[in-house]
Amino acid sequence: MKKLLALILAIITVMSFAACGKGNADEATEEATEATLGNGLAEVFMDNAEEKSIMEIAEEISTHPSILFSCMTMEVEPGFLAGFDNEITNFTKGVTFAPMIGSIAFVGYIFETEDADALITTLKENANMRWNICVEAEEMIVKKSGNKVFFVMCPKNIEE
Repeated sequence: MKKLLALILAIITVMSFAACGKGNADEATEEATEATLGNGLAEVFMDNAEEKSIMEIAEEISTHPSILFSCMTMEVEPGFLAGFDNEITNFTKGVTFAPMIGSIAFVGYIFETEDADALITTLKENANMRWNICVEAEEMIVKKSGNKVFFVMCPKNIEE
């Protein structure tokens, strides 16, 4: 009986590790044109990038009607950032907007940088759609406007 119980527990343990493995980032809809949460937020960024600061844009995004959770905004410095496997350092200013509850697969950033294309490459190469324990983002959206870069990994939709 003990051997059977040990075998069942071992199988459950192995299956739980498999369920939390890293997902396939190639399945992410990076430049999708469909009406998703990420594309809607990217549109807010594009509409405001020229005339507002990155903090003002992040605050507008965090109060957008499609954000159905308590969202916080704060400045970030180069280094390890939520959602990435390696340090992100090639930006001069950065702001994050993210849920106050950590179990939602959502993280967003707006950066100012001297080389937007290089930063975009770094973000895409180091993004981990499954950074948040066993919750995986469904889409990654990256946009630029001048020296500002918008980045979000999130579900395609958030329902009430």
